[in-house]
Amino acid sequence: HAVDGAAIGLLGPGTGLGVSGLLPDGRGGWSPLAGEGGHATLAATDDREAALLDLLRRRLGHVSAERVLSGAGLVNLYRAVCALDGTTPRALAPAEISAGAQPERAEPECVASVVQFAAFLGNVAGNLALTLGARGGVYVGGGIVPRLGAAFDAAVFRDRFERKGRFADYLRAIPTWLIVAKTPALLGASRALD
Repeated sequence: HAVDGAAIGLLGPGTGLGVSGLLPDGRGGWSPLAGEGGHATLAATDDREAALLDLLRRRLGHVSAERVLSGAGLVNLYRAVCALDGTTPRALAPAEISAGAQPERAEPECVASVVQFAAFLGNVAGNLALTLGARGGVYVGGGIVPRLGAAFDAAVFRDRFERKGRFADYLRAIPTWLIVAKTPALLGASRALD
């Protein structure tokens, strides 16, 4: 459960990857963090992820979280999955990869890409929770995860969120939520103006 008044983590995979947080300001309000956390280096947690990142690193140089956890990143990930699995990638847009990953279509490379997307996102979310001490929870916004719908594997996301060795119990206690409001930024701006 969320701890009242504790730091909150925010992730927003969309056209890029927004990474932020809200810290209690000591006066009953919140101070937002500004930064470029989406450009932090993406880490692998197993051999398959290491192989995928190696393929991406050869093509892109530095592989930041945004290079995988964004619309363009989903395409990068799909191409790397195809290369690793020895299949020829099609010229697919992010929405087409998402459509191909849906249970009714279940195109193997699209499914594998979206599952890997969930794994990397969970890893980054867990790192953010540890970095901020975000015992108030981690919120995932942005346009991609809601569009993935049933193809997004929340169990994989949560497993990778918690898979931090001796800090697994710490993370297990931190809730994660998907923001489903259509215009959360406008709601936040309105609240700030109030």
